[in-house]
Amino acid sequence: MFDLAQLAALAAVHRRGSFDLAAAELHVTPSAISQRLKALEETAGTLLIKRGQPCSATPAGLRMIRHHDEVTLLERTLAADLPWLSPRAATLRIAVNADSLATWVIPALAATEGFLFDLVIDDQDVSQDWLKRGEVAAAITAHPVPLQGCDTVALGSLRYRATASPDYMARWMPQGVTLASLAAAPALTFSDKDRLQDSWVARQISRIEGNRTARAKKMAFPTHRLASSQAFVDACLAGLGWGMNPEALVRPYLEDGRLIEMVADTALDVALHWQFARLTAPALAGLTREIRAAAAKVLIAP
Repeated sequence: MFDLAQLAALAAVHRRGSFDLAAAELHVTPSAISQRLKALEETAGTLLIKRGQPCSATPAGLRMIRHHDEVTLLERTLAADLPWLSPRAATLRIAVNADSLATWVIPALAATEGFLFDLVIDDQDVSQDWLKRGEVAAAITAHPVPLQGCDTVALGSLRYRATASPDYMARWMPQGVTLASLAAAPALTFSDKDRLQDSWVARQISRIEGNRTARAKKMAFPTHRLASSQAFVDACLAGLGWGMNPEALVRPYLEDGRLIEMVADTALDVALHWQFARLTAPALAGLTREIRAAAAKVLIAP
């Protein structure tokens, strides 16, 4: 019904944000991109791209981009069933949280052939939204309940520990973790979506006040903002702040004493799930298998 080259132009403009970058990705001229998009909008009878800086798809455009991605993946399944066809590498867009990317996802991607991966990096609490909008084919998410038309696989839990350097603790928390020191000592926050430090602090408030069953309490605390998993570790090592780091990343530093757990045995476990559209599940079967295998080596079993 729709021309795949035109759909590819639509997807590229939305994902790259401009006609020029879309043209470079598809190895055509910006004029060709414009012509393809105009023809597609005429066929669809509606606006598909909001022109601007950056360009972005309308709701109708997002639905057609999802259709493009589904068709591309289904073609790969067809090629696998018909050996005389030569499938081209398909661009696969998935949403991944930064800490999973830094600790266990890369081996799964490297073990899966036939895809060019386009990774959307976002917090596990909101990555499902990308799948809901149809902007990705799959997502690593904290949400266990699948969206309509999707399947989900429990992967296990990524364990976090509140860590800081010995010098940092001596400077900011000489008496240990107290309400006063938590309110004054600088922390590390990945982004406005990052709630790990808040969750850990709430638990410490309950512990200090002697009420482990109390509803989580919020406390304002100073924080640096560093949108990088490795920068979190480096900042902790340098004494810039304290932060919730994946145990897999900081285990060597905990073992050699360069980092310490601020309060012993206060890990936070974040359950993760692999969620994907049911329609394209056969095309993603290989990646799903590798995702599960890689997760099993690092995550705590569900």
